[in-house]
Amino acid sequence: MSSARVQGIGAVLVASMLWGTTGTAATFAPEIGPLAIGAAALGIGGILQALVAGPALRRASLHLRARSGIVITGAVAVFVYPLAFYSAMHLAGVAVGTVVSLASAPLVSGLLERLVDRKKLGSWWYGAAFLGIIGSAALIASTDHQSINQSSGVIVGIVLGLVAGSSYAIYSWVVQRLMADGIGRPAAMGSVFGLGGVLLMPVLVVTGESLLASPQATAVGAYMALVPMFLGYVAFGYGLSKIPASSATTVTLTEPAVATVLAVVIVGEQLTPLGWFGLAMFGLVLVLLACAPQPRLLAQREVGQGSLSKD
Repeated sequence: MSSARVQGIGAVLVASMLWGTTGTAATFAPEIGPLAIGAAALGIGGILQALVAGPALRRASLHLRARSGIVITGAVAVFVYPLAFYSAMHLAGVAVGTVVSLASAPLVSGLLERLVDRKKLGSWWYGAAFLGIIGSAALIASTDHQSINQSSGVIVGIVLGLVAGSSYAIYSWVVQRLMADGIGRPAAMGSVFGLGGVLLMPVLVVTGESLLASPQATAVGAYMALVPMFLGYVAFGYGLSKIPASSATTVTLTEPAVATVLAVVIVGEQLTPLGWFGLAMFGLVLVLLACAPQPRLLAQREVGQGSLSKD
């Protein structure tokens, strides 16, 4: 197991742990609607990504313009993801919305790499994804659905979770594709998330009044934007420079595990033995990914970044 792979998995794991705090944080400001909190979290966080990456974006501007189509694709996925994700949690419940969104992401990532990049995924990835889905299903089964009033809302929430998972996989693949084309990590992340953040600003303007309803609501919105979304995606971008997108999105299956633990410890929710079994499956996912052989394509990509690695 190479040090680069360990660093990549570790960085994505840090990002997942930060993202796993969002559901618990949202409970401290229930007056904020899902569209507002999604637009604020990734909208502001994405623009901050672009501001920090300003010098790198200027140096890579010609290369980014030449790949404007893929950048726009990633930005649209960034725009869709938080709106679908937080709406899925609002309609289907935090556990179900989170798990469905993230359990679908590695499958879509794998399909993108297989169909577009013509990359073989390998039995390690299939095994990790399978265990992650088992863990996700266990967490769903262990969730108390008594608080969910309408089954139609759950169905819509699950559909939105699938949309969120697909968009998450798409922008992860786009960022890694840009890096594979020789664009440095800060410029790749800054362009995709910065443009996506700009697209989210109109949604924030229309829905964001609730963020100013109280100091606590404002604090929750600021936390969402600065910690899980800004710092989390800095760590995630670093991880994508070390491991494939399919592996990265599989590691992020630990997010619902983190969210569940926080719900038990802080919010006071109860976790059944089946839920703890689901958490154990996520631990096995990490073990499998950490022990998996490093894909040859990744080594070739790191060499290919060459001249623009400082962007």
